[in-house]
Amino acid sequence: MTDSPRINWTAAGQAFSAHWRSAAGAPPPRVIVVDDTITADNAWRLACEGTALLWHADFQNARQLLAAMTRRADRKPRKATGTAQHTPLELFHLHRQAQAQRARALAMLLVPMNADYRVPLHRASDLSQACRAAWGPPDPDFGPSVVALRELLGLVGAHEWRKNGVDIPALDATVHPHYGVFSPLRGEYIDLVEDAPLPPTLATSSLAFDIGTGTGVLALLLARRGVQRVIATDNDERALACALDNVTRFALGEAIEVRAADLFPDARAALIVCNPPWVPARASTPIERAVYDPGSQMLRGFLSGLCAHLLPGGEGWLILSDLAEHLGLRTRVELEAMFAAAGLVVLGRLDVRPRHGKALDRSASLYAARSAEITSLWRLAAA
Repeated sequence: MTDSPRINWTAAGQAFSAHWRSAAGAPPPRVIVVDDTITADNAWRLACEGTALLWHADFQNARQLLAAMTRRADRKPRKATGTAQHTPLELFHLHRQAQAQRARALAMLLVPMNADYRVPLHRASDLSQACRAAWGPPDPDFGPSVVALRELLGLVGAHEWRKNGVDIPALDATVHPHYGVFSPLRGEYIDLVEDAPLPPTLATSSLAFDIGTGTGVLALLLARRGVQRVIATDNDERALACALDNVTRFALGEAIEVRAADLFPDARAALIVCNPPWVPARASTPIERAVYDPGSQMLRGFLSGLCAHLLPGGEGWLILSDLAEHLGLRTRVELEAMFAAAGLVVLGRLDVRPRHGKALDRSASLYAARSAEITSLWRLAAA
């Protein structure tokens, strides 16, 4: 990361510079140095105007200021977003715009960091372990850096998830997501894979692929269901490391091979499972790539390559929410046309309604779409 961009500021008439850290790849903002004398209202105003605040005071007070800014962000007046005023697609774009503006403003409170991941502020917590887990060992030649406090605290939260794990009832165990890898908190899609009938072809050729494995949770479940060999693929280094870690924790290294690949390995299988991003829109941050898939690229890639990688009598399991349909981003006719164009037929479908809190929040702008959402496991085969 020695070629990372630099952020510059002036304090007491002296110019300073440090490396700029941003997981989203945001450019270095213009900076002023602030301390405990700044009010939350002024901090929020400056942040909304695009001025970053480099904190040079007590670390715990910086956390309190960020909490105060967050409260202001959450009570910011919103434009009317009722169904009478906007279509579902318009509501979605307004929602994404508001999310981006909120995230951008809250990322304007910055803290300094030494090369060893120590924050040189009074009462600063030792966050070096979480930083090592996310960024790797510190490079003594890298020098000091600056990072958004919100991003740093998010990194610490991700480290706690990694240590404690996410409970997966279908496995009767926990799966440990790494920083930057989407956490399997929505358990309904895991339940679908647990309940779907395994294709008979597995009895004679017990090989399955888990495409875009992420944490490896579906590969683990397939192995627990008796599939003798699973190849779990991903093209993201963090996901590959995370999946391998979870496979090792479950002592399933002989059954599950974690392999770097863009979708399919060079082989054929009796069962191929894929849980691609569900929403065909642009991701704003790297972690959002697990949810947003511009132009349905991964979905189309999986469907177009499925027949060439299935054994005779094999099945492809596509796990997909219909949220995009309720938002006006994709129609059911378009999805079924993708199946037909790929030479696939539908053998069956299992459906489940979401259980997460957003589907129940009537005050949310996307409530109408989320409350109607259904997640499906499509059982596909070559025509």
